[in-house]
Amino acid sequence: MKKAMIHPLSDVQSTQIGKNTRIWQFCVVLPNAIIGENCNICSHCFIENDVRIGNNVTIKSGVQIWDKIIIEDDVFIGPNVSFCNDKYPRSKVYPQEFLTTTIKKGASIGANATILPGVVIGEGAMIGAGAVVSKDVPPYTKMICKSQIILSDCNEQSCGGGGQI
Repeated sequence: MKKAMIHPLSDVQSTQIGKNTRIWQFCVVLPNAIIGENCNICSHCFIENDVRIGNNVTIKSGVQIWDKIIIEDDVFIGPNVSFCNDKYPRSKVYPQEFLTTTIKKGASIGANATILPGVVIGEGAMIGAGAVVSKDVPPYTKMICKSQIILSDCNEQSCGGGGQI
């Protein structure tokens, strides 16, 4: 296995980066972030301190991963997905503790989806592009559009097998 590839135009302060992980240009990774093996972090991403990213994760361009976000193995995060960790944000006013958001193994989140704080996206679930996720999404379900329609008939085959998507 090769060591991580960190593009010279990125600012990676963490030493906890797994083997074969690639971090591309214009990314910032703060010192306490943990990123697993064989990940691909595309350009223009920001990863805060209290973040755990598993193995075989793809994070496309323009994504910010804030404190208290956990991304398990084999997850795909599409371009410009927006994560939030503060339910009632105000300038210069911080909660005592940020809410934890968890993306379970094998889940896939489409481009420009918004993930509100404190939710769990279940194993193998698929979130459609542009969706707004404000509630937990059960394992192996598809959630489409901004009205949060959850299709519960998604199984491992129709959601990509729950593996690397």
